[in-house]
Amino acid sequence: MKQLIEDMKTGAVKVVETPAPQCGSEQVLVQNVTSLISPGTEKMLIEMGRKSLVGKALSRPDLLSLAYQKGKREGFLNVFREAMARLDQPITLGYSSAGRVIEVGSAVRGFASGDRVACAGYGSADHADVIAVPEQLCIKLDDAVSFEEASFVMLGAIALHGLRCAELTFGESVVVVGLGLLGLLSVQIAKAYGCRVVGLDIDPEKVRLGKELGCDQALHINKKQDPELTVLNMTEGHGADAVLLTVATKDNAPLLLAERLARKRGRIVLVGVSEISLTRKAFWDKELSFSVSRASGPSMNAGGPALLPVELVRWTESRNLREFIRLVATGAVNVRRLITHRYEIDKAVAAYEMILKGKERYIGVLIDYPTTGEREKTTRSPARTKGEQPEPATKNIRTNVGYIGAGLFTRNFLFPRTKAMPGVTHVGVASQTALSARNAADKFAFGYATTDHRALLSDPAIGSICVTTRHNLHGRFVTEALAAGKSVFVEKPLCITREELRGVQEAYESAPGGTVLMVGFNRRFAPLTQKLKDFVAHRSSPLQMIYRVNAGYIPPDHWTQDPSVGGGRIIGEVCHFIDFFVYLTGSAPLEVSAASIGGEPTRYLQDDNVGMTLRFGDGSLGTIVYTALGSKTFSRERCEVYCEERVGVLEDFRTLELVKGSRRERTRLRNQDMGYTAELEHFFRMDRHVSDELFRDAVLTTAASLAAVESLRSHRPVSVRPAGEEQ
Repeated sequence: MKQLIEDMKTGAVKVVETPAPQCGSEQVLVQNVTSLISPGTEKMLIEMGRKSLVGKALSRPDLLSLAYQKGKREGFLNVFREAMARLDQPITLGYSSAGRVIEVGSAVRGFASGDRVACAGYGSADHADVIAVPEQLCIKLDDAVSFEEASFVMLGAIALHGLRCAELTFGESVVVVGLGLLGLLSVQIAKAYGCRVVGLDIDPEKVRLGKELGCDQALHINKKQDPELTVLNMTEGHGADAVLLTVATKDNAPLLLAERLARKRGRIVLVGVSEISLTRKAFWDKELSFSVSRASGPSMNAGGPALLPVELVRWTESRNLREFIRLVATGAVNVRRLITHRYEIDKAVAAYEMILKGKERYIGVLIDYPTTGEREKTTRSPARTKGEQPEPATKNIRTNVGYIGAGLFTRNFLFPRTKAMPGVTHVGVASQTALSARNAADKFAFGYATTDHRALLSDPAIGSICVTTRHNLHGRFVTEALAAGKSVFVEKPLCITREELRGVQEAYESAPGGTVLMVGFNRRFAPLTQKLKDFVAHRSSPLQMIYRVNAGYIPPDHWTQDPSVGGGRIIGEVCHFIDFFVYLTGSAPLEVSAASIGGEPTRYLQDDNVGMTLRFGDGSLGTIVYTALGSKTFSRERCEVYCEERVGVLEDFRTLELVKGSRRERTRLRNQDMGYTAELEHFFRMDRHVSDELFRDAVLTTAASLAAVESLRSHRPVSVRPAGEEQ
């Protein structure tokens, strides 16, 4: 299928071929008929992309400072490569469209194939032939609303939410500054709700259109007309109850104007983009209120505000979307009058050039999609790279690789390494996001891209599957890949439940003899780890180990914090440090005792700030201090190991200090090396015997991670029981 994207390195807009998306259980698959360009937002994204690397960096000084601190810890070359990899991932464009339903997810109840719908949401309602949209971001249409009218749905909901932030009531006055797409929608909605409206713009043609669409007064902002006097005369000398800023500008001139136009205790709402620099005296004299409206209303994540009763959350994003479609259906809002340009998807790049050059007046710019012919049933598309394509094979070859997952970590750390390895061939890549799969195939020389992981499992040319998805899918995909006779490399964690662990063990035991499995516990393969391991070898007494992790804050609503998706930070990341202890000791963990910080709840989750002690079969003790309370500018990881008058101190996998008696040896790498290359090389050359040893360790580490969570909940030590050994 065709999709519009932006290259964030250059700002170039392209139409590319991508595989069609899969329909998730709570999603609706839609064949787009028409989508609407949001000129303000999309123009801003493209202009950002067209800045130089220095310009991009200077636009975010906060991130630049963090990158500098990270470079000092890990090496500037690593940080530069990571930054460039981020820029190398294109972004989707568009978030407002309309089309026909072609498939519904198993949990969807409100839609059926063939329904006419309006669709909204960034990353969902893209400029693409076929889109996968959450059920709550789809609005069913009746015959009174055309596809072209419905494609305005997201912009209409944004305008609605901006007016709600202004807290307007019947009969109040509102000034709309900026009569572009958002402004003219806001004018019509405010009139439909019984408000008196003044529209202001620097373009006389938009002023004329504002009058036509309902402004009680519409003024051209220039030296000849004084909008303040007009507003005062219209409001009996008081000023506007609210001022809505639907502009896109780099200065604060609209805000200064709004301060003059608003009455005492008036409300100013920024819906568009402007420099936020306020005048204290104006706000003190009038006791003004200022706010920035966010998108189209309270978020509609599953289980979120959209599912709450009306008496608790009256206007969610979903309700705003439906209300806008109702206003269009009744004729209260006329969007046809706003359409100035139309482009076929094949020629849509010209639409952005027209917007960027600014030589033509534009308001509503639509993209149309072919509506004839059947949708392609395949979710696989061939790569368009210069790289050599793999030849089909009649048997599994381990160095013929398929990836399930193409997220940021995979693009930064795994794709480049396997691509560069002699003899390794990238055959296919699967990702839930079509664009992510397409970009990975193009950049890293995969033979094809797909949104269906089953295409990889059934491909006879693929001998190894690399699973790098979200954590809740690891156990399932590992089990399926082993059942398909593939060797498996899976990023940590191996799985997130005891039931999944049992299933993986059974699948591994049943797999063919040549099949191998590795979990991405990369730290054990780091060169400084190897040196530390040698340093404590040939000991006759246990180890005392301390691992401190300054992990950094992650918001509670991030997917890694969801126990059913990411498993939480103990299962999702602390497993790394448990495995590190397993490797150093060469012994099985027997018992774990974990505790978290206490006190009143704060922004920091208790589970993100834990201390745990593991007791090992050889008598060694390992203590992990894991915290989200520290500064990102400080060292992230530090491990201290003590045994037989020897001390080893490893910091951020860049420096290692070894002390034996009075002798000290210090090693410092130019750039951090966490073992990613070494682990992948090990995966491709290891035999089943080595795989069995690594798998045994991975099972013990996973069982210990699950036991740590249980200990945290029960406030008591918990024995580590590998799956199959439960009491």
